[in-house]
Amino acid sequence: MTRFSVFQVLCVGLVLVQYVFAASRTSPPSGAIVVRKGTTTSGEFATLTAALNSLPNDSSSRSIFIYPGTYSEQIDITRSGPLTIYGYTTDTSTYTGNQAIITAGVPASTAGSDDASGTLRVHKNDFKMYNVNVKNTFGQGSQAIAISQYGSRVGLYACGFYGYQDTLYANAGTQVYLRGYIEGAVDFIFGRGGLAYYGGNTIAVNGPGCTTASGRESADSGSYVLNQNTIVLASDAVSGTSGKIYLGRPWGNFAKVIFKNTVITAPMNKALWSIWNTGDPRTDNILFAEFNTTGSGANGAARPSFATVLSASQAASYSISSAVGSDYASWVDAAYLV
Repeated sequence: MTRFSVFQVLCVGLVLVQYVFAASRTSPPSGAIVVRKGTTTSGEFATLTAALNSLPNDSSSRSIFIYPGTYSEQIDITRSGPLTIYGYTTDTSTYTGNQAIITAGVPASTAGSDDASGTLRVHKNDFKMYNVNVKNTFGQGSQAIAISQYGSRVGLYACGFYGYQDTLYANAGTQVYLRGYIEGAVDFIFGRGGLAYYGGNTIAVNGPGCTTASGRESADSGSYVLNQNTIVLASDAVSGTSGKIYLGRPWGNFAKVIFKNTVITAPMNKALWSIWNTGDPRTDNILFAEFNTTGSGANGAARPSFATVLSASQAASYSISSAVGSDYASWVDAAYLV
């Protein structure tokens, strides 16, 4: 076989792999319970809440498939057994074709807590969700969570999370967010004790504020690791956002956030990182670190003294394994890793 023909074979193989990954999911997988807006068909459910309520609270593995539509409901997932939710899409590899949307507009100021305001609340282990968009539509004026995440071994794949303040509450457990979309303005990726890895996402900023707000309160090994994400200005960003965007600020005194291989086109503040507040900086024990940050939004960066630029060897120690544990391969869908 000639060298050229070997090259051809390799290229065809790569195309086939990409084609298999970028498949459509427009009908329920075998055994999945069906959610279809407005359905009157026996055995189907018109809301996700009704479908969840139909599941036994036991150790069995179950799945739900959501047909296209906007489902206006707050969801609290608590069943003990493994659960997977699939959304209708013509391309499973990305959030851009998602057609199943869960939406609510509940603020924490009336719900009573960040968690209670969540459009999607995950209070269980062993949960996966693919190609579903989740929105908190409250807007400015209060914390208003799209996803409140308290489970371990939780994977969110090619999903979209939309809000303004405190969109994604990675507060506890081990979790990954891969090849999805995360939109917000103020502290919109945040939490106290969550162990989280974010890979291959589009992070869209729709107002002035900080992308992350790690609330770690002790010198443990937990962290947020963000790898190969792109930070952009959202199409619906409010006026006056330019120059008022930061990678993060420390909600807790032991905040630990690492950005690797980030492409930034959003118009950042040149400092890139922020204190918590004037008179209450909370920077004594934090790790705010970067490696290989590129893009127009990072040009001319003048990082503060509490920020760290990592060498390649230092950056290598921060990975999905360091973020969520060395057993990640047993529960993370490898097809979505970057």
